[in-house]
Amino acid sequence: MYCKKLMQYLSKHPSFNATIHLLFGIGAGILITYPIVGSHPLRWGLFFLGLGILGHVYPYFRKK
Repeated sequence: MYCKKLMQYLSKHPSFNATIHLLFGIGAGILITYPIVGSHPLRWGLFFLGLGILGHVYPYFRKK
């Protein structure tokens, strides 16, 4: 049920879909290339990954 609700929400909101996947990708990229990023790469990587995950959880808790 959660996957169906998520897919319906993301198909109706393509800019939100693109944004959360971009944030998740930035977080993964920072963690993969952490020596290049500079100070506190783990914090920044986990921060962006967390935003991506929260973006995926948001449609489930959203009220209509």
